[in-house]
Amino acid sequence: MPAAAERRQVATRAMLDTCARETVTSSFMKLGVNIDHVATLRQARYVGHIDAHNAEPNISVAAALCEQAGAHGITVHLRADRRHIQDADVYHLRQRIVTKLNLEMGNTPEILEIALRVRPEEVCLVPENRREVTTEGGLDAAGQIDALRPTVDRLRGAGIRVSMFIEPTHEQIEASHALGAEMVELHTGAFANAQAGPQLDQLERLREASIFAHELGLQVNAGHGINYSNIILIRDVPHLAELNIGHSIVSRAMVTGLEAAVREMLVAMQPCAS
Repeated sequence: MPAAAERRQVATRAMLDTCARETVTSSFMKLGVNIDHVATLRQARYVGHIDAHNAEPNISVAAALCEQAGAHGITVHLRADRRHIQDADVYHLRQRIVTKLNLEMGNTPEILEIALRVRPEEVCLVPENRREVTTEGGLDAAGQIDALRPTVDRLRGAGIRVSMFIEPTHEQIEASHALGAEMVELHTGAFANAQAGPQLDQLERLREASIFAHELGLQVNAGHGINYSNIILIRDVPHLAELNIGHSIVSRAMVTGLEAAVREMLVAMQPCAS
């Protein structure tokens, strides 16, 4: 490597290390790392044999590396079709995670019973469509209040904090509040998929929704499609308490390693990275 390039790399790493140390004690946004796609890679080879001696990658090890790097929580989505995370993964993670477990789930009786047995610190209720590649939009809390209320009541009765993964609209925020959810997670997919002017329009939509949810006393989280580039815009949305990021971190980890990928995202979340 040329000397000048090496010096720039050293300087950049020094800046990142300094900012990372500040992040540990800061009151800025927290990071929940979604490790679903670590399981996706495992399922590509070991579907039906996740306990085999040679099954890899190990989900619990991945979670531990994220925590070691500074992640504030681990997020997994136990889907009805079990396309990546499996029941055993959730139980193993519950025993090993030292930060917090955020379980994403559809409103299905089977997954609800698992959640009540596992007792994650948080549950985020999300929509599910078996044909989708990944979650394509927010939960219609406003249109499903009667169906969602018993689930929210049972989760809260078990001491589990409840979040709703919703589109950033007043209607969905008000419905989440009426259901008794403590948190909303604003779906950032439309923002992530847009560019230039339309992306800024979506950013303003997120800002306004976050302010409105905060005024109702809800904790405001966000997630879906957030990456190392658009985080620069997202991190300035007021009142955001936590971001849940998965695909971008796991993708970066293919090159840098998981700990480094998590650390880089934590740094990118903070103003000092500008």
